[in-house]
Amino acid sequence: MNLKKLVQRNPTASYFIITFVISWLGAFILVSPKLFSGQAIPKMDGILMFPLMLIGPVAASFTLTYLTEGRTGIRNFFSRMGKWKAPLKSYVIAFIIPPCLILLTLFILQIFVSPLFKPNFFLLGFLFGIPAGFFEEIGWTGFAYKKLRLKFTVFKSSLILGLFWGLWHLPVIDFLGAASPHKQYLLPFFIAFIAILVAMRLIMMWIYSKNESLPLVQFMHIVSTGCLVTFGPFNITPAQETLWYAMYAIVLFIAALFIFKFYKTI
Repeated sequence: MNLKKLVQRNPTASYFIITFVISWLGAFILVSPKLFSGQAIPKMDGILMFPLMLIGPVAASFTLTYLTEGRTGIRNFFSRMGKWKAPLKSYVIAFIIPPCLILLTLFILQIFVSPLFKPNFFLLGFLFGIPAGFFEEIGWTGFAYKKLRLKFTVFKSSLILGLFWGLWHLPVIDFLGAASPHKQYLLPFFIAFIAILVAMRLIMMWIYSKNESLPLVQFMHIVSTGCLVTFGPFNITPAQETLWYAMYAIVLFIAALFIFKFYKTI
């Protein structure tokens, strides 16, 4: 069986493999000189790994679309990327859910746990969400979700995609958040981070299922990532950051399950 037929028979698995290989290899190449010399990876290098990782979802999605659907598939892909039209209330929902739930989580922790959980207001941090939301969703929603939906429900497809989306961040996980490095809390922080992405993916794909607007999902991803950076408390310990991420994941899951159960349309 040649490569093209193998990809055509297993498009989703092919996407995950190619995306992870390209993204993780790019991150590894950047930091390999320091790894091989036994040096610690500076925070800046950790941050720079992320733009390189964004190549993976984009390259995988266009390559696999061409291999599985040809030039017609590429044209259709660009057509979906330009589908901005969706009800205004969908954009409003996409815009208000992340900041409202983040602030709710932090206010609860600020009141009942510690004043250190007071939300930060680093407005420039919102810019970090733009490249992440735009480029990642070309692959995660534009290709992978589309293929998953051929076999699974919206809910199950979202769970699968959210899990792989979270795992994809592994090379940069210790450089995310304000409490880097996370030391002995790295694993629980990573688990909480994945839980956030799985829950957020459920909400994002619920919105997408109602409109099939890729730009709308890109917009919500931008808002979600941007708000995490903007409002995330700054002067906290790794343990405290793990706690608030875990709490936010719980709040998100409650919201996602409520939405799937009670709201069929928007």
